[in-house]
Formats: sequence, structure tokens, C-alpha cells
Amino acid sequence: MPSTPFPLESRLPQVGTTIFTVMSALAQQHGAINLSQGFPDFDAPRELLDLLDQHARAGHNQYAPMAGVPVLREAIAAKAQSLYGATYDPDTEVTVTAGATQAIFTAVASLVRKGDEVIVFEPVYDSYGPAIELNGGKAVYARLALPDYKPDWAQVKKLINKRTRMIIINSPHNPTGAVLSSDDMLALQALVKDTNIVVLSDEVYEHMVFDGARHESVMLYPGLAERSFVVSSFGKTYHITGWKIAYCLAPRELMAEFRKAHQFVVFTVHAPSQYALADFLKKRDWYAELLALYQGKRDIFRQAISGSRFELMPCQGTYFQCVKYGAISGEGDRAFVERLTTEHGVAAIPVSAFYKNQDDFGVIRFCFAKSAATLEKALDRLIRL
Repeated sequence: MPSTPFPLESRLPQVGTTIFTVMSALAQQHGAINLSQGFPDFDAPRELLDLLDQHARAGHNQYAPMAGVPVLREAIAAKAQSLYGATYDPDTEVTVTAGATQAIFTAVASLVRKGDEVIVFEPVYDSYGPAIELNGGKAVYARLALPDYKPDWAQVKKLINKRTRMIIINSPHNPTGAVLSSDDMLALQALVKDTNIVVLSDEVYEHMVFDGARHESVMLYPGLAERSFVVSSFGKTYHITGWKIAYCLAPRELMAEFRKAHQFVVFTVHAPSQYALADFLKKRDWYAELLALYQGKRDIFRQAISGSRFELMPCQGTYFQCVKYGAISGEGDRAFVERLTTEHGVAAIPVSAFYKNQDDFGVIRFCFAKSAATLEKALDRLIRL
């Protein structure tokens, strides 16, 4: 093909291929075990797959309603009530989305205008900044402090001004595995009180909070719930990341704006999946099974690594474990993970990729959402370093 016959000015000039794509491709090229990208290498529950087949064969294959099939929205609202005591009207306050990234982008698109500022916390999941910039806003970065990656609410207070439109929080946190506490939520609630600031709460790992701790959803705090978009993911909860299906909850007025954007971003979501998930949501003991599964994998990973030259960092939630590698190498984190992949056969993610300025603290991230055989093989390689 010939080159484009006119100059193009990129709206995201600093954005290239994501680090997840880069490291997964490098892992495939070198036959390495891929602990970089955050997805399980085991299958979804057989019952859920059977339900998908059942509903596809039953004829649920045409466009679903724009906001999602009613039976699934009702099940989502029931879940919010059961787990968090939060009441959402499934007709006006629940929307099914094509993955959590789409929900996050749509929430930003629905409210953020040119000149608005959105506070995010770095290390920050890589979709937040581009979503803000593409919609004319400016991302303002607060810093999570090592080693626990806790927010400094005094710093956040200083960042808030008349242009602040939104604050995005992510707990349990990707990439660090940190979890916001009740004190954190109360501090945030106090900061946004009597303001026009909207909170976007990314809670896709809500069912992976370890060691008996409670997931502190914004839905538990009335002063936050009344001004928040809440995003969660069926993909993370049911090992179906490839289905790209999630949902957003918000008060009626916020959701009305969300749906205005949603209908033109994606319009609707795969119908058979929605019917299958509506049925599977009745399996309420799943959340306990999921927590036990991932806490078990975390504990296996940490026990093995504790005998190595890697330095474990706290992991309170998600299915990610961060480590320092300074006792092994003085390389930058990007160079180290590339060599780890090509020479030692295990792929990881450099945490510098989650900082606006690629700040390098010598920390890398592994995903432990893998089968026992995969983890055993990867850990055997890692502990030899």
C-alpha cells in the first residue's frame, strides 16, 4: 500500500504498542512461560460454557437491548444488594459493557470535556490516560508510595482544583495488588464532599481480596456511591477474559449520561453471553471458590519466591505479584524482563510501564492466574536465578 498522501497528527503521539502485547509476543517468540499478561491459562467453568451453548442454540443471537438484557441487569443489581447493601435500579442504573476497558472509556467520555482534569494514581493501568486525553481532558498524577502503594490523600487534596472533574480509583489495584482500606475510602469521601467531582471506581478484581480483608467498594459508602461509576468484570471473575463482557453501575443521572455515550461506542454486547451469565450469577458460592483458588495460587507463588533472590512486595489482592530484583541484576526493569524472557524462559511486566514518565523503581509484575503445572514450571526457573 502507498503511504497516506497527507500528514497525520496523532491524538496520542506518546502511545505505542502496549507492554502487554510486546511481552506476550516476546514470550511466544522465545517459547517462554507467559506470566506477563493478566489472563488465566485454564478454562471457564464447564457449567457456564454449557449455558452459553444452550442460549446460543435457543435463539438468543440477535441484538440485545442497548443497556443489556433485563435478566442480566436484574442479576447484577441483586448482586450489588447482596454483597454491598447497595440498591440500583436495573432499568436505569445498570449497563452491560463490552469489557471493563470499554466501561471505563465510556464513563470518561460521558463527562470529561476539554480542559477538565482527572486525577489518577500511578503506577496506573494503561488505559486511563489515553481515555482521558482522547476526550479532551488532562490526566493529573498522584503517586502511590512504595512498598505498600498507599495513596497520600494530602497530596490528592493539593491536586484538586476547580477543573477537577473526576478521580479514578482502582482497588484491588493493577499492577501492584494493593487494596484500599476503609480509612482510604473515608478520606476520599471527605475530599469529594460538597464538590462536583465524580468518582470512577475500577473494581474488576473485587472478589480477589486476600487474608480475610473486605473489599471496600465505593458502594459501601453513601457519600461515594451517590457520585460514582462502579465498573466490574465478568471476564476476571469467571475466567472468560476473551468474552469481553463487564458492567457499570451508577446513580440514574450519571448512568443516563453514560448510556448516551455507550450507545455510540459499542451499542450492545454479545447476547448469548449475557443470558448465560444471568443464569450463572445464581451460583453465589462461586465468589468464595474464586477467592480460595487465587489466594492458594498467591500463597504458592510467594512461598516459592521467598526462597529466591527476588524480593517479595505486598500482595493484598488481584492475581498479580510484584517483586524487586535488585539482588539479581542492576539492569533497568524493561531490560531485565526482556532478558528474563529470552534467556530464562519466563515473561513478566516492567512496572515502569505504568508510570507516565517510565519511572523505574526496579519492580516487575508476575501474573499467577495460571495452572498448577504452569506455575510450578515457571517458579522452578525463577528460583534458580
